[in-house]
Amino acid sequence: MDEPLAAEDPFADAPGKGGPLAPGLYVVATPIGNLGDMTDRAKAVLAQVDLIACEDTRVTQKLLSYLMIRKPMLPYHEHNGPAMRPKLLEKLAGGARIALVSDAGTPLISDPGFKLVDAVCEAGHKVTPIPGPSAAITALSVAGLPTDRFLFMGFPPPKSSARRDWFEAEKATRASLVFYESARRLPETLRDAADVLGARPAAVARELTKKFEEVRRDDLISLANHYEAAGAPKGEIVVVIGAAEEKAPAGTAIDADKALKLALEHMSTKSAARFVADLLGLKRKDLYERALEIGGKHGGED
Repeated sequence: MDEPLAAEDPFADAPGKGGPLAPGLYVVATPIGNLGDMTDRAKAVLAQVDLIACEDTRVTQKLLSYLMIRKPMLPYHEHNGPAMRPKLLEKLAGGARIALVSDAGTPLISDPGFKLVDAVCEAGHKVTPIPGPSAAITALSVAGLPTDRFLFMGFPPPKSSARRDWFEAEKATRASLVFYESARRLPETLRDAADVLGARPAAVARELTKKFEEVRRDDLISLANHYEAAGAPKGEIVVVIGAAEEKAPAGTAIDADKALKLALEHMSTKSAARFVADLLGLKRKDLYERALEIGGKHGGED
């Protein structure tokens, strides 16, 4: 739980709070939709840096125009990262102050910025976070699902078979699952998720902080049915799915023997083995062999 703010600002001398910025890389969060969510500190940092590295200069230019800031920009994204990192490191070595921004939200959350941050740290330059909005955290805060433990998964694979494997890998994860998806693929992705994960509670958050913001909460199967019938929505999408339920501990060998003896009084060997296996979460083959030993039988029954 966050601590309440003190009467005095203990961070008055922090970067972006006054005075000149020190050389280094500033990881600056920007609004995910509503420009009113831009923090004063983030605005101050962007106004003071020497250069802004951004995913798409056209998107960032719109933000800078709104803030009435003029700064040189360099594109930095997944495709040009290997070529751009040495250039940015060279500028930092010369004492530059550089801001890293994504198209929306917090950099490094489902974008390639971590490679730049890692390289900057390795080179011995300072990296300063300037926190702010994040679509994943914003969606989680209104999904109505547990937030004490969650897994951010990025974007699912584009093909159905790979997507199903992707969900299958997290089927037993005891945490809320959070991921981004394009509006166009949302119906088929929800169907794959429902087929693998079942009727878990879930939420689809759309256009967060924007005019047509919507959060639809239901079980996963119902959400899949809704979007298949209604068609793909418009806008930016975040999906939150409830955690796997905790299973009862698997039974012990002693538990199994007791249960098998009782079951064999009323069932055939195979039926008793199947019943106890399902009851205690054990392997049917092992229990069948044990049932044969207990009952003194030799198979062949139903």
